[in-house]
Amino acid sequence: MRLESLKLLEDIRQAGSLIRQFVSGVSFEDYCGDALLRSGVERQFEIIGEALGRLARADPETVEMIHSFQRIVSFRNILIHSYDVVDDAVVWDVTQGNLPRLMQDVSALIGDNPSSLS
Repeated sequence: MRLESLKLLEDIRQAGSLIRQFVSGVSFEDYCGDALLRSGVERQFEIIGEALGRLARADPETVEMIHSFQRIVSFRNILIHSYDVVDDAVVWDVTQGNLPRLMQDVSALIGDNPSSLS
């Protein structure tokens, strides 16, 4: 796998890890009531979507190994371009339901040990 692809995958892994940290022990009600938390989670999803979009252009073969990557990129576009209609329940559901699968796919591609790609 190309170094650029590995770097993008590591960016996705780091952003996903931050989201997990942010929402650990947090209820949906807490999430809705905390603008800073919502902003942080949304920002990390924007990074994930942007990195997947770049990966799709740079390494289409690798990105195809990530389940629903097109939907993730579309989700990023909604967060960026339709910020005024973002539904907190949808973001929360993605955090709870879809993020674990994404993290599994990324870990399978780059391994379980953090790389020193900087």
